[in-house]
Amino acid sequence: MIFNLLQVVDSAATVQSPAPQVEQMSYSLIEMATKGGWLMIVLLALSIVAIYIFGQKAWMIHRAGKISKTFIREIHDLIHDGKIKSAIQLCQEYDSPIARLVEKGIERIGRPLQDIQTAVENTGNVEVARLEKGLPMLATIAGGAPMIGFLGTVSGMINAFFKMSQNGSNIDISLLSGGIYEAMVTTVGGLAVGIIAYFGYNFLTSKISDLVFKMENATIEFMDMLNEPAENK
Repeated sequence: MIFNLLQVVDSAATVQSPAPQVEQMSYSLIEMATKGGWLMIVLLALSIVAIYIFGQKAWMIHRAGKISKTFIREIHDLIHDGKIKSAIQLCQEYDSPIARLVEKGIERIGRPLQDIQTAVENTGNVEVARLEKGLPMLATIAGGAPMIGFLGTVSGMINAFFKMSQNGSNIDISLLSGGIYEAMVTTVGGLAVGIIAYFGYNFLTSKISDLVFKMENATIEFMDMLNEPAENK
């Protein structure tokens, strides 16, 4: 009787006892980045440089494209009225490559048209070089960051197998997993920085191409405008 009672109590305790809980481990992005080793510092520095270049150039291009749609028409009217100084002042009101091109051309009025066109084209080349400054660095980061990540991959695997070789026959899976963890983190970091820089570079390049197209159209319109007085005479 007592034996049966003990069996019933033991069975009830077994049913009611909670199942053992498995401890769940989670890492934040910062904690994961620290597992990647010193190469993650290099990737962090490259990401900061890439973001700085992208932000600076995007703001510069945005400001360069802000110009009135009637700008050329206003310049046309001022020049035909003989108000050269007013036309130059109007150009100086805009912080735009287009305005600087036209201003350079207005300053050369009275010289041969070939000289004016050459001066405008040279100014255009300077403005385009100014807009493209920094883009080679962004392209370098886009191509170099994944390579640095792969370098971390190889370094992590070498480190893991080196530690395993030092232990001889006592192989510990934690040694291998630690090296693989480092390898994967650096790979992800390198690819993330490279992808961001790559898309940023292509975005800026397309915006600069659009702005260069507007500059060429403005140059053509300005040179045609200078030919009008000669034609009317």
